[in-house]
Amino acid sequence: MGAFLTRVAAGAIALWIVDGLWRSIWVTPQGEGPVGMAVVYLLVALLLVLVNAIVKPVIRVLALPLYVLTLGLFALVVNAAMLELVSWLTAATPLGLHIADFGSAIGAGLVLAILTALISIPFRALGRG
Repeated sequence: MGAFLTRVAAGAIALWIVDGLWRSIWVTPQGEGPVGMAVVYLLVALLLVLVNAIVKPVIRVLALPLYVLTLGLFALVVNAAMLELVSWLTAATPLGLHIADFGSAIGAGLVLAILTALISIPFRALGRG
């Protein structure tokens, strides 16, 4: 359970950073103040972690020939597709992840993966201690 919460927290922080870096990717604010925004980032990150845990493995297996053919670069497209899926899932809710185009999703997916991995390093080190 600790690893799952770490992924959600790291994903929320990374999503906040990506939201600040890209103008074509934004999260809809809910409520007022920093607490309302933190809740939205946590909920979107929770949905992203769930999509990555449930849908992404199926896509990886189905797209294995494309992974081999592109020497793994197809992972960028899969990460972008997962972001687009979360954007589509949150479109009908008051909170949401909005992505202007697929090119932005590819870049943001790459940066989001790197940031999430870097942010979760201290949490993993604390868990081992």
